[in-house]
Amino acid sequence: MVGNTFLVGAFGPILPEIARTRGLADWQLGVVAGAFGFARMAGAAPAGILAGRHVALSLVLSPFFLAAGLVCLVVAPSFTLLVLGRVLMGIGHTLLMVGGITALLQDDRGAGGSFRLNLFEFSGMLGILGGLTLMGLLPGHWPWTLSLPVAAAPLLVGPLLGRALLRKFPPTPAVAPAVRGAEAPARAAGPSGERVFWLMLVVGMLMALAWSSVSQFLIPLRGTREFGLGRGGVSILLALAQIVDLIVLLPVGWLADRVGRVHVLGAALAVLALGTFGAGLGGFPLFVAGCACFGMGLAGWMLPLGVIREHVGMTGLAWRTGLYRVGMDSAVFLGPVVSGLLGERLAGFFVALVGAGALVVAGRLTFRPLPRRVA
Repeated sequence: MVGNTFLVGAFGPILPEIARTRGLADWQLGVVAGAFGFARMAGAAPAGILAGRHVALSLVLSPFFLAAGLVCLVVAPSFTLLVLGRVLMGIGHTLLMVGGITALLQDDRGAGGSFRLNLFEFSGMLGILGGLTLMGLLPGHWPWTLSLPVAAAPLLVGPLLGRALLRKFPPTPAVAPAVRGAEAPARAAGPSGERVFWLMLVVGMLMALAWSSVSQFLIPLRGTREFGLGRGGVSILLALAQIVDLIVLLPVGWLADRVGRVHVLGAALAVLALGTFGAGLGGFPLFVAGCACFGMGLAGWMLPLGVIREHVGMTGLAWRTGLYRVGMDSAVFLGPVVSGLLGERLAGFFVALVGAGALVVAGRLTFRPLPRRVA
């Protein structure tokens, strides 16, 4: 997980250089950045089918798709090939996430299963932070076509583990059709559970819109064009959000188990909203503070799924989780695309509008608690 996500983290700081060297308009830059989320959205269901049948193959294929995307980016003479590179990166990342989570669930030995899932997410963020850090430490005079492959070099670890993964996780027999009925959209959850699900979907999409717009568009472009930062400065700002997220992630999970997921999610959403205001519209001090608040708010990233499980129960949970993931990935795709179409200045107001929506929903969660329903 760590090695494969270095490439994901290393991409953000070089976005302004890609625009300059390839002569891209802001809307084209938004499409290049957003193609990653589009591929994740489109590939989520096929990746789930593959992981359900052969989880090791999903993990083995992931670094090859990421590497193919890297090659397309580096050699791309055209806008189309840049987009293709990001699509391949998105497919590789989806194979990694879906396959990794499936592998952990198949290997669940009871106690500590949730901790292992959180550790998996933690390792992914470490890889992103590693890519950002390495990109910031590389010589600034290196062209991005050289810096990106160097920063993504940990990708080579994945293929070395392929044989061990194939032995550890053999193919799984196909599930009998009779089981599928249990995964259909559940009517047993009732109208209250359905409302909770759709509310949590809105929460997740607001978080994803804010994350993709700020990290994949506004921070690199505002940092470079408005505040005069180089590649290293942009890397530091992007890393700041990741570092804060890593620091507060486990304490937020611990607190949610004790005071309730909904209350902690409302607080995290409010902090995220403040971060979007600073990152989108603030001067440099507020811009930096917004990046820090942004990372703190993202520590609540996994809480909506826990709320869905708590209020809806197991019936139809797989279907709802899949729908939730499609919504999240569609927001990851739309964030930078909409920002690119609006242009750098208007994108700041768009992100602030997303933050205002997050603040409204945070108030709803805080002052109108959801009825507790354990199924």
